[in-house]
Amino acid sequence: MIRVDGLTVRQPATGRTLLSGVSFEAGPGESVAIVGESGSGKSLTVRALLGLLPSGLEAGGEVHVAGRRVDDDPRALRRMRGGTVSLLMQDPFTLLNPLRRAGRQIADGLPRGADAAAEVPRLLAEVGLPADVAGRYPFQLSGGMRQRVGLAAALAAAPRVLVADEPTTALDATTQREVLALIRRVQRERDMTFLLITHDLRLAFSMCERVIVMYAGRVMEMAGAAELRREQRHPYTRALLAAEPPADRRLAVIPSVPGSVPAHDAVAGGCGFADRCAYATPECRAGVPELRAEPGSGRLSACVRAAGLPAAPPPPPGVTAPARPAAEPVLTVRDLRKTYPGGARPALGGVGLTVAPGEIVAVVGESGSGKTTLARCVTGLERPDSGSITLGGLDCSDYAAMDRRAVRLARRTAQMIFQDPYSTLNPARTVGATLKEALAADGRPQDVGALLELVGLDPALARLRPANLSGGQRQRVAIARAVAGEPALLVCDEPVSALDVSVQAQILTLLAGLRERLSMGMLFITHDLAVVRQLADRLYVLRAGECVESGAVDAVLDAPAHPYTRELLASVPDGTGGWPH
Repeated sequence: MIRVDGLTVRQPATGRTLLSGVSFEAGPGESVAIVGESGSGKSLTVRALLGLLPSGLEAGGEVHVAGRRVDDDPRALRRMRGGTVSLLMQDPFTLLNPLRRAGRQIADGLPRGADAAAEVPRLLAEVGLPADVAGRYPFQLSGGMRQRVGLAAALAAAPRVLVADEPTTALDATTQREVLALIRRVQRERDMTFLLITHDLRLAFSMCERVIVMYAGRVMEMAGAAELRREQRHPYTRALLAAEPPADRRLAVIPSVPGSVPAHDAVAGGCGFADRCAYATPECRAGVPELRAEPGSGRLSACVRAAGLPAAPPPPPGVTAPARPAAEPVLTVRDLRKTYPGGARPALGGVGLTVAPGEIVAVVGESGSGKTTLARCVTGLERPDSGSITLGGLDCSDYAAMDRRAVRLARRTAQMIFQDPYSTLNPARTVGATLKEALAADGRPQDVGALLELVGLDPALARLRPANLSGGQRQRVAIARAVAGEPALLVCDEPVSALDVSVQAQILTLLAGLRERLSMGMLFITHDLAVVRQLADRLYVLRAGECVESGAVDAVLDAPAHPYTRELLASVPDGTGGWPH
């Protein structure tokens, strides 16, 4: 159904080569994953395949869809989009028009002459939604429902190929599992070819039959999912898999892939991974590596010494979270309640918790469980209906009733890191100007360089704006701004959910180091139990605004008492073909 031969993408204005020699196939009904870090070229490959490259880029090579060459015929490719090939994008909120009802957006994809009144309810039923969703606007739907509407729109013209670009990154764990199980069911029922773009190797192993690993615009390794899961022949694949934290044990050190993905044209003289590889030799930098077939199998590897590399080491043994001495809590929340106007149920229905100095307390739950409402109440961004919040000995239950001096003290005591580092930084200001403002607000010396070094960044980045930084660098800047005044409590609301696994590992290591260096307590909001296992000391599980289980992280995750906690654990991809179920 799809055949790509020697796909290359260049930027003529600068002479940069962004993709080089990408080749792969996907047969009828087959599922194939393209995996790699941000900047590896995954999404660019799909855009080139579908003829959706942004202006200023040009593609070379051959692309065949359903047996027809389309790279030299843009009109033919446009006619195929939607009917032969359909695209499901990452963010379920931005892929839908907020001003149009869901039913009309699904109807837009139907073939000419189709009966929308009959087809829209049928498509909604196929993706597990009631017919009345057709009359709702996107903001009236949950994230999972929006992604299902997006899937219904993608299926409207009965495509033979479904391309999904990180389709569940923005969703919580249980919703992710439901949506992926739905995609798998629909793909098998319709016998569609499925192309999945993801940074999560375990997810790729669970969802697809073959996996293509990309790095710096090139294919590094290609093999069957089960085969690649057993043995990774390229060092980059091994490093990428090792960077995904396990949910079943705590590691002594969170592994990460050092450095970042370079621009392809900067590594054209040799293996792009050489500077980050523990096995690199001068031979690796001597020439551009070619994919080599392994005799007797369909797998390919670009590592020139693949056959002679030592076997991947066994997973590191788990360790128990160190016990921390009891101390007076920096945060105490008692019986916190909050109901939004028009809400069918309370967002918070009597939640209580404590955070001690130097302690990391995780709050987990699916979307709508009350996690973010709790964080916003603690930091004064929402006003609770009742209950109490004590922050560093100061009553912060109602910021509106506090005098200006008390509010300033509360702001110094607690700072917040948000999920999206790009939307929380002013795009018009340089990094240095943003951090100087944070330091000045707390009356501290405006040593921006030292602050950047504290979060592992080069002080030279101070002159850049957020748009010139990677996602991981932007999140480090957001962390630097939050810790500029050395707060006693850091509230982290999904700070790594939008990052790829290697950057996520680096940010988690950074937060753990800051906790030790600055003795900060942390309230860590997340839906990822694998992250919780590596970072947190204690855990509170929220469901529908209520705490259903709490305790030491290892105790709760090793022997969960509540069915909902067990459901969250089952939502973590395990890398086998039996997930999701």
